[in-house]
Amino acid sequence: MTVTANQNVRPLTCKRDANGDLTVGGCKISDLVKKFGSPLYIYDYETIHSIVTDFKKAFKDTDIHMMFAAKAFMTQAICKIMQKEGFGLDCVSSGELYTAYISGFDMKNIVFNGNNKTENEIRQAIDWGVELFSVDNFLEAELLNKICAEKNIKINVLLRITPGIECHTHEYIQTGQNDSKFGFDLEQVDEIVSLIKNKYKNLNLKGLHAHLGSQIFETQVYNDAVKVLLLEAKRIKDTHGIELETFNIGGGAGIKYTEADKPVSIYEIGEVVKNALAKYSREYGIKNLHIYMEPGRCIVGTAGITVYTVGSSKQVPNGRKYIAVDGGMADNIRPALYQADYTAELVSQKNTKDTEKVTIVGRYCESGDILLKDTDFPKTEPDDLICFYDTGAYCYSMSSNYNRVLKPAVVLVKDGEAQIIVKRQTFEQLIESDTIPEMLL
Repeated sequence: MTVTANQNVRPLTCKRDANGDLTVGGCKISDLVKKFGSPLYIYDYETIHSIVTDFKKAFKDTDIHMMFAAKAFMTQAICKIMQKEGFGLDCVSSGELYTAYISGFDMKNIVFNGNNKTENEIRQAIDWGVELFSVDNFLEAELLNKICAEKNIKINVLLRITPGIECHTHEYIQTGQNDSKFGFDLEQVDEIVSLIKNKYKNLNLKGLHAHLGSQIFETQVYNDAVKVLLLEAKRIKDTHGIELETFNIGGGAGIKYTEADKPVSIYEIGEVVKNALAKYSREYGIKNLHIYMEPGRCIVGTAGITVYTVGSSKQVPNGRKYIAVDGGMADNIRPALYQADYTAELVSQKNTKDTEKVTIVGRYCESGDILLKDTDFPKTEPDDLICFYDTGAYCYSMSSNYNRVLKPAVVLVKDGEAQIIVKRQTFEQLIESDTIPEMLL
């Protein structure tokens, strides 16, 4: 089975030059830091292109529309890349939709997802040209129908359901189990289908949507998701006389953060999904299938790295040695949020035999601001650069200005060239939304 980019710890173009210095996309990482500053997010175009190509090849004989899950990493540049590659977008907020809209993305190639869309967001989505909604709950269905009635239009919808499938991943990133904040429980499906059929005349029910979670290392769950969706479609046809043809089976494919991780190849997922679609569509009599998938992390995760500069260090008597860097939980919340583990190494090669056990921590005023705990690492000095791999998904997306620290720049590297795709935040931008009320003057 072909190894795909999500099964590598490092970006495909990452290597050391003759002097032992790390390069990515043909660019020397230390030179990028000199030019663009530290901390620095770096994305390798070739890795993104490779994994996108693998998805297209793995599903080439099936009517599957790939929709990049924008929550993983959303900028105008990534919209341009996805449109160029023929991918759509799975969006969950008006901010993500606006980013796509202002970048010139084809808004007809978007699914608007999310568990608590506001009335204003629904109106904006329709005004910007979104034509397919994944309806998550009863209130949304009512609001969407009301707005469409006002505009005298009909809108295509999928019903997001919780399929009752638990994948083996962290509980914070499971979404398909029965007890979930997302979607209609299977026991609620008849009620919402009846409302759409008999009352919500401006909603055009096209199909069903299920998502299982994120960082999934299994393939069986994809088979199970297809089975649940198509079986439910058969039941809806038998009960309500409505034939469904469109099914969003989610995404969630995992990536390799450490050597201990064993994610499956995109081609393995492809085989399971295609076999399941053929089997269950025949078994349940579902015809003219139109399938959506929404990979996110596995598209951009491996492509991204974050570079930090070493600052202070502390040796606790009879305890840990701490190495502090100039970033941390505000640019990568994942270790603090759900104990995510990473692979890191020095940008400039040193004597790797001269190592010590250290804990690499951030600069933020929280004891939980730990990026890498109790790891064997080459001895460092102030101003050394440390590269963290697989930070392309959810790090920039979940970044903050905690402690009023500025957000890092983001650069894209390709064929020896590096260009900014997100500028480093300035102090002026940091305070531009602040106001001082008259009562304080």
